[in-house]
Amino acid sequence: MAERTDPLVGFHFGVDIQGVITGYFTECSGLGSEHEAIEHKVVTEKGQEVVLKLPGRLKWENIVLKRGITGNMDVWDWRKQVEDGDVEGARRDGSIVMFDQKLAEVARWNFERAWPLKVTGPQPKADSNEIGIEELTIAHEYIARVK
Repeated sequence: MAERTDPLVGFHFGVDIQGVITGYFTECSGLGSEHEAIEHKVVTEKGQEVVLKLPGRLKWENIVLKRGITGNMDVWDWRKQVEDGDVEGARRDGSIVMFDQKLAEVARWNFERAWPLKVTGPQPKADSNEIGIEELTIAHEYIARVK
């Protein structure tokens, strides 16, 4: 019988961005890439019109991280570098790591030359009983699943 491998649970993941941002977030999206599709319309030898789809430019999705707001200012300090015009100084490499139930690393995505594109604070409401969430959107130039 083949050995069974259970899928990973989504809540066991951590983030490390060259020591600038470390820790755990409640949500992560954007771990992927895609090509733009270029449509090329041609006529075959038999006179039939067809549309060929060719791979165009490669692009990576922005990574979006969410977490409950605390007194930690790391996200906001990193974003301030970009606001002050120092995008090149703000660029960092980083990783998103997923763990199994025993907290052993099972999956890892490494990204390069990332910078904070957007930071959004919580949306306080007097009649709400929810945790305030801050959101960080990261632009980058490369991502790969390495484990």
